[in-house]
Amino acid sequence: MSDVAVEAQDLRRSFGDNEAVAGVDLAVREGEVYGFLGPNGAGKSTTVRMLCTLLSMTGGRASVAGFDVASQADDVRLRIGVALQDAALDPKQTGRELLRLQARLYGLHRDEVDTRVDELIGMIDIGDALDDRVGTYSGGMKRRLDLAAALVHNPEVLFLDEPTTGLDPVSRNRVWEEVRELNTEHGVTIFLTTQYLEEADALADRVGIIVKGEIAAEGTPAELKRRIGTDVIVVRVDGDVQAADRAVREVEGVSSTDVHDDEITIAVDDGAALVSKVAVALDGDGVAVRDLTLRSPSLDDVFLELTGGRFRADDEPTGEEDAR
Repeated sequence: MSDVAVEAQDLRRSFGDNEAVAGVDLAVREGEVYGFLGPNGAGKSTTVRMLCTLLSMTGGRASVAGFDVASQADDVRLRIGVALQDAALDPKQTGRELLRLQARLYGLHRDEVDTRVDELIGMIDIGDALDDRVGTYSGGMKRRLDLAAALVHNPEVLFLDEPTTGLDPVSRNRVWEEVRELNTEHGVTIFLTTQYLEEADALADRVGIIVKGEIAAEGTPAELKRRIGTDVIVVRVDGDVQAADRAVREVEGVSSTDVHDDEITIAVDDGAALVSKVAVALDGDGVAVRDLTLRSPSLDDVFLELTGGRFRADDEPTGEEDAR
């Protein structure tokens, strides 16, 4: 398809006897923000490194910006921007010096460099600190500078690997705003890996969840949420949580339940109609309820259904752990 910016067919990568990526198929449309999620060791980072030409594949094929990742790697690299989680920034350079160097390395003419750097200053919120040494930057400023460096050559596709990990809420919101602007106002296709489910929910047009090296689910955030039921009832109990779970499962209209510590997450078709029935069932079974809430499903609930565990920031692996 001509409007596909990133495509993979049966993409595979093995490390010895371990098949880290076991046949990934995906197609990211031009101008789309695609959120890529996965639990610890699922193959997420390995997949991204193959798409960025940083790691060779052992099976399948992939193309980015219309060029084959394996046989046309140089063409791919000229058309993508990559901002990895661990930014390799020279602390002794100023932000401006770093951007100018990046522009020259990508072949911009001398008279184009300053114009492009000025454009990036207006796009990325760095301010007067652009002429300060990078070593004096906060974590959020370094992340935004790295994003600017990835954009210096006007890439068609931007790969962002956990762009807000470790940032405070204010810095995270600024990065979100910049990502939205890049996509909506500049038409950049964005492939976003993230360990924050609310980030994927807020930014992504579509989301792919990789589990054990394969895409387990894909769709818009709304579509993925609908797959587990209309509503979610969350109950926290004192005492025997397994007995409480058995009581809840007997309620007609309950689609599924999941027990985590003293909490039961209940997927139902009609929360408003069933919340009182769940409470009555628990009371009739002698279960002491600490609190009971009704809410709409989240991507975390989707992730829970697919993997059996909640997606937590401290569970996310590095690329090397993912590869192993």
